[in-house]
Amino acid sequence: MEEIQLYLEEAKSLMEKAVQHTTAELVKIRAGKAMPNFLDGVMVTYYGNPTPIQQVASITTPDARTLAIKPWEKNMIPEIEKAIINSDLGLNPQNNGEMVMLTIPPLTEERRKNLVKQVKNECENGKISIRTVRKDTNDALKKLQKEGASEDEVKRAEDTVQKYTDNYSGKIDGLFDKKEAEIMKV
Repeated sequence: MEEIQLYLEEAKSLMEKAVQHTTAELVKIRAGKAMPNFLDGVMVTYYGNPTPIQQVASITTPDARTLAIKPWEKNMIPEIEKAIINSDLGLNPQNNGEMVMLTIPPLTEERRKNLVKQVKNECENGKISIRTVRKDTNDALKKLQKEGASEDEVKRAEDTVQKYTDNYSGKIDGLFDKKEAEIMKV
């Protein structure tokens, strides 16, 4: 039945988005290495407007523990410093008149464990999203059955939704394992 196929495609799409969102959230959790996307979400006041830091400066990693932020305009250096200090990154920027340097401190064992807990929470949120999609889709399928869809077709569709759920939950488990290994590696 065509309606059932639409529900299945929508469920698959929403589950894929949940995995993508989880991946994006995990990128923001630093694992001790300096990465330019570490500054995603830091907003700088640029001519009175909050602007992502990537749009006012180039961000490079001269070594594994340092981020170099070179603004397109030198007058942005104090704004960039202020934005980093006000963010929840917990880093102290230094500037040399040309660029802002961020030194990423090595992670302590306790901090690593806290980061793994944070990763676990993000992954669990992703799985909750997937299970919510499963529930909503199954409810819609049951409604279709009441409206006259065949019981066999609905049952097959529910089995497919469960396969999607298992598949995408497995992908999130894989993301967790990879990120945990990255964080715990000294």
